Amino acid sequence: MDQILDQKIDAFLEANKEQMLKDIGALVAINSVEAAPAEGAPFGPGARAALDKTLELAGRLGLDTHNCEGYIGYAELPGREAGKYLATICHVDVVPAGEGWSGDPFAMRRQDEWILGRGVLDDKGPMVATLYTLKCLKELGVPLRYPIRALAGTNEETGMEDVEYYLAHNPAPVFCFTPDAEFPVCNGEKGHFHGKLVSPVCHGKILAFEGGVANNAVPDRASALVQADMAGLKNAPNITLEPENGCVRVRGWGKSGHAASPEGTVNAIGLVADYLLANGLCNEAERSYLEVLHKLHSSTAGEGLGIATSDGPFGPLTIIGGRMYMQEGRMVQTMDSRYPTSTNGDVLAAAIRAAIGTGASLEDVDAADPFYIEADTPAIRACIDTYNEVTGKNEKPFTMGGGTYARHFPYAVSFGPESHDMVLPSFGGPMHGANESAPVDALLQSVKIYVLALLRLEEIDF
Repeated sequence: MDQILDQKIDAFLEANKEQMLKDIGALVAINSVEAAPAEGAPFGPGARAALDKTLELAGRLGLDTHNCEGYIGYAELPGREAGKYLATICHVDVVPAGEGWSGDPFAMRRQDEWILGRGVLDDKGPMVATLYTLKCLKELGVPLRYPIRALAGTNEETGMEDVEYYLAHNPAPVFCFTPDAEFPVCNGEKGHFHGKLVSPVCHGKILAFEGGVANNAVPDRASALVQADMAGLKNAPNITLEPENGCVRVRGWGKSGHAASPEGTVNAIGLVADYLLANGLCNEAERSYLEVLHKLHSSTAGEGLGIATSDGPFGPLTIIGGRMYMQEGRMVQTMDSRYPTSTNGDVLAAAIRAAIGTGASLEDVDAADPFYIEADTPAIRACIDTYNEVTGKNEKPFTMGGGTYARHFPYAVSFGPESHDMVLPSFGGPMHGANESAPVDALLQSVKIYVLALLRLEEIDF
């Protein structure tokens, strides 16, 4: 590594650390959960406000900015080779805050060199880090061969229609990485399968059933309102009972997490469903549906639904139930599965329908195949080699269950800034969970890694 360059980057980070954190806080302060479209805001006013703030920050850093009709935007550094460009892509939309926070989720706070708030890790913190990456490159004064764009998406969490719009109106970058996962480099992502398990109209004892804030997050709380007598009900672990208008509110208390890595989570919807079954708080139609929910929630590997499978590059399938709600007298459970190359969407749908029988219907199914790029391609080598040089490690590329923008580009990977061995503090939580947290040092180090990786990528003949 060039020692003089290394020292210049370190000096840049020291000089810009506090302002970078303030800028992350300004972006976190905007509730950018998807909402109904408005003029100039295809994914709602919050997402548009977050995009505007991102471009405002980029402009203040001295970068050229472009707004693509509110779908997406980017900051850009010019290069001498026209027609080709490198890109990074982050997103400034977030999942709903949910409950369980120890402070305001949209007021970023610092504690023991960690920052907490919705989006600090997924993906507003990394978004600001990429803007400072471009600022650092500009201040270094290194002539660029390829222009570099830092793309800011607004619809990653709920559909990725933003990047589809962008690619319909712009040529794809010759290489792109998204800071929306873990280091060192993710060169493959599992397939995605989504659907809803819908009950018939049961006319039974369950008057309400709700839980979860996002389809792709394991809920840590859920509740059902049932016609029952408190005196006849038994206590159970992680269940509380409350009288409510002559009925009983059954609450489940679980442990949240991301759908892509549900190991160690406890789904509160499953807790409530199992309690209702065990205590007979259902008629026959409701029982059949609750038994379907039991099959779903009994295993995040899909064993209860008969869809468990695994392969070499990706490992085992995962599946979770994200949101539970009632609509027109029917109970609806959303599902999110991440699957390896050993199955496909059609096989999963057929197996689930066979497993649920007449207890529920499987509706609103969609699926996307896994993607995989060989680890020894030049751009991926540039990323992994840079990471190992900066950290002194000897890591290898990996695959994951998470879904990022990378799958939409012809040559792209996800590249940090998380670390697989990151240990959360007692006061912090994971992305998509309460008290979402990010280590300040890791965000700063990611800027150095991205600066050096982009300089190395500039040398490749694309």
